[in-house]
Amino acid sequence: MLRRTPPVALAAALTASAVALGGCGGVATSSTTTPLVDHGTVRIAESSETPSFDPYSAFGASQARYAYDSLVNLAPDGTLVTGLASSWQATATTAAFTLRPGVTCSDGTPLTASAVARALTYAGDPANQLAGARTVLPNVPFTASADDGTGTVSATAAAPFPFLTRTIGLLPIVCPAGLDRPGSLDRATQGTGPYVLTRYTPGGPYEFTVRDNYSWGPAGATTAELGLPARIVMSVVPQTSTAANLLLTGDIDIAHVSGPDRARLTGHGLATADVATVVGLTFFNQRPGRALADRALRRALVSALDRRGLADVAVGGTGIPATDFGAEGAVCHADLADANLPAQNAVEALRAAGWTRSADGPLTKNGQSLRLRLITSPDLGPTLASVAELMAREWTALGVEVDLVTETLPALVNAMYQSADFDVVVGSTPGFALPVGFIPFFSGSTPARGLNFAGVTNPEYDALVAQALRETDTTGCATWNRAAAALFRSAEALPIAEGRSSVYGYRTTFATTFGGQLVPTSIRLHQ
Repeated sequence: MLRRTPPVALAAALTASAVALGGCGGVATSSTTTPLVDHGTVRIAESSETPSFDPYSAFGASQARYAYDSLVNLAPDGTLVTGLASSWQATATTAAFTLRPGVTCSDGTPLTASAVARALTYAGDPANQLAGARTVLPNVPFTASADDGTGTVSATAAAPFPFLTRTIGLLPIVCPAGLDRPGSLDRATQGTGPYVLTRYTPGGPYEFTVRDNYSWGPAGATTAELGLPARIVMSVVPQTSTAANLLLTGDIDIAHVSGPDRARLTGHGLATADVATVVGLTFFNQRPGRALADRALRRALVSALDRRGLADVAVGGTGIPATDFGAEGAVCHADLADANLPAQNAVEALRAAGWTRSADGPLTKNGQSLRLRLITSPDLGPTLASVAELMAREWTALGVEVDLVTETLPALVNAMYQSADFDVVVGSTPGFALPVGFIPFFSGSTPARGLNFAGVTNPEYDALVAQALRETDTTGCATWNRAAAALFRSAEALPIAEGRSSVYGYRTTFATTFGGQLVPTSIRLHQ
């Protein structure tokens, strides 16, 4: 019986651990010239715990790269390189991958084309509600088949989809032992990757141990390289300032740091890889019965916001308002916000929408006052609580009653995907490197059948997306950008600021891909 996983999708749209589908990254540089340490231990700080290491769940997707491989891999410059597949070819509706010989699962069994096709089929079955997998795979149905004689895996999409290789090809592949017992994947790994999960402690730490004789990493990377750590230990460090302190004292080797704490880490010889982000990506709950289902009200409230002021708060200094939903470096990224966000007199727009206010009382319509529940979590960024506070003050000045709530990450997830008890949610994200990544969050079904947690309904966006899906690769960027512009005009969501975070290494060097994802086989430990 296949296990159902709740569609918790912060790994998709609102966290820096989003599974990136392609795009640009960076190679970390280090001032260290000390010798390499062979078979050492690298300690990595994670901002939140990982309740499940199932690579097809929302939380496990962010750690999948350590224990699982994909058919292809991303190079730091965003190009595709070999993985489990040594070669591939694709059209708008089909993709074929030829497996590299000699690949084995962590339990020693050879990986076959049939096993890969089975994993693709399982991950792509909507009945399984695998949120982490759905953030990677195409948003159109597909079928997978295999030819074990030639080692070929093929996928055929039910409708045109321009990025099959960068979606199906980047799905972590679970080996048959894991698919036989999917419940075991929460606390154990069953993949072909360079590491195996060997210790799980609730709340952390988590420990991965290297696999010997591994030789099918990105572009043929192996675990025999000098300086590759034999163990990776991940500890949960929720506070960015604490992670920065641990880097400076050498008690942590690698950490992702954002906000003002980055300034303290300059000039200490740390390896650094900069990550473009969107800080304060804000969604409005438009489900039936919620106040913000009213497009005119959303547009009025967005018009009332001081975007420059919010951006300053979001980055802890002189901020630049975000120009797109995804970060700089994403495929089809463009300057869309200024030209398309509503710009009107908020008071007049509210009055036109039927909202009135007497003296300093609350805004009311049909006898009901306007009350909004605005939520965020410090787990998603150190400045988000301040962003939400300023947003609340600006709306309160208009007569909106705002309940400002700071939640833990699990509670925020529950509000978004279980109870739907929110009106505005403020998060941060590198976004997706492909515009298709946003589709399930701006269209389709609400949870539990879909990922559209805000209940967005925008026919113009849907029509333009349907057109863009028929255009090949980046030739459709103009259409994708028209679709995003439609979202801005209707105030379906609001990105606050262009941001930068960094991945830092103490006596380590490493490479990252889009969103600051570490490439495990690139990590090297120095004395």
